[in-house]
Amino acid sequence: MTATNAPAANPTRRSRTIARVAAVQALFQCEQSGDTAETVISQFIRHRRISSTASFDDGHIPDADLKLFQEIVLGVTRRQDDIDAKLSNVLPEQWPLPRLDPVLRALLRAAVFEIGTDTPDRIIINEYLDVAHGFFSGDEPKMVNGILDTLSHRANDGNDGNV
Repeated sequence: MTATNAPAANPTRRSRTIARVAAVQALFQCEQSGDTAETVISQFIRHRRISSTASFDDGHIPDADLKLFQEIVLGVTRRQDDIDAKLSNVLPEQWPLPRLDPVLRALLRAAVFEIGTDTPDRIIINEYLDVAHGFFSGDEPKMVNGILDTLSHRANDGNDGNV
């Protein structure tokens, strides 16, 4: 199939991917600024123009699934202690959570929040691998894959990762 015959990208999937990228950015901002999730969400909506009519020009975030964006940011901040405990249980001892790059930390927190939801884990893992490739060019995407795969298997085995 040639590029001209390829089916159009699924706009729903794209809007969800964009929402996940924006959520990682918002979670990073929450951690760096100390602002609440509600404040950062409001700033993103007002100043970054998260909507279906915005464009990437000037830092705007077009076509994001606003509901998913809010759900991730609020959910991660509300469950951060539980999420961090799960992550700490799978990170190598020499790489504790505070040592990770703050963008990587935000990305992992968002992904862990979504694992075990109605969306199949394999889709969540693939989505966050795509997000990781957008932020990092080194080994970080491999690390994201390994961590999320381990947590997914633990969740599916009935073990919540707190062994």
